Amino acid sequence: MKIKILIPVYNDWKSLFKVLDEIDNLDLNKEFKISVIIVNDASNHDLPDFQKNLENIDSIKILNMIKNQGHTRSIAAGLKYIFEKEDFDYVIPMDGDGEDRPEEIKVFLDQAMNFKGKTFVGERVKRSEKIIFKICYQLHKLITLVFTGKSIKFGNYTCLPKSTVEKLVNEKATWNSFSGSLTKVNEILTPIPSHRGARYFGPSQMSFINLIKHSLAIISVFRKTFLIRSALFIVIYIWIIKSNASIITSLPLLLLLIAVYSVSNLALRENMDDFKNSLSLIKNIDQIQ
Repeated sequence: MKIKILIPVYNDWKSLFKVLDEIDNLDLNKEFKISVIIVNDASNHDLPDFQKNLENIDSIKILNMIKNQGHTRSIAAGLKYIFEKEDFDYVIPMDGDGEDRPEEIKVFLDQAMNFKGKTFVGERVKRSEKIIFKICYQLHKLITLVFTGKSIKFGNYTCLPKSTVEKLVNEKATWNSFSGSLTKVNEILTPIPSHRGARYFGPSQMSFINLIKHSLAIISVFRKTFLIRSALFIVIYIWIIKSNASIITSLPLLLLLIAVYSVSNLALRENMDDFKNSLSLIKNIDQIQ
């Protein structure tokens, strides 16, 4: 079974090399042929020399992009490259900083071997961030559920059969939100418990602002449902507060209107032409193993 592990990276080469070491040290079934595709999102730190010869990883390619486009679009471009240029059975997109724990790859692949053709997602059951961030993350999941009807408890860390990858590369929402797009194109997702690890080096890149953008990007995939539910909320809320209207009681309406505006703007990022042309942004490809 041919497995492609897809890792986007921006400057964090030290963490990436540790992830590669840990993947190489996994005790995997010999039926799995592991290859790694790294999408270098126009890092401004040069790639250090990679001098190790990893025994259990068949090959490592680095797609060097011309310009920085962000984590989500790096994954989208990587999926398109793998689907069009590589021979594979499953793709595992993951972060290269340690937050997606490499040891859980074995769990994904054991399940893929037992239940071929299914799509597996790493459902977060434990996170490593501080309590305030955890509360905000739970709030993000609740708001997404209320306004879209979708319970999305996973990020990029998934195990995708070829059939699902094909759907993703033909869905424009993949260019804007990976988890939202995956939920849209494949309603039957098999969850696998996943613990969010701590970054190997440096602080987490998921700030409060980035969490808001991430949440709104997911909601934008289901914007029709969001707009209908928002309209219903506005009507019901105005009816409830009509006798006690004030600046304070109007605050939820203001926040919702800001969210509607933001979601509408984010939806414009779903550009299928840009997605189709994403491979033209590959400057060159380095094969380091």
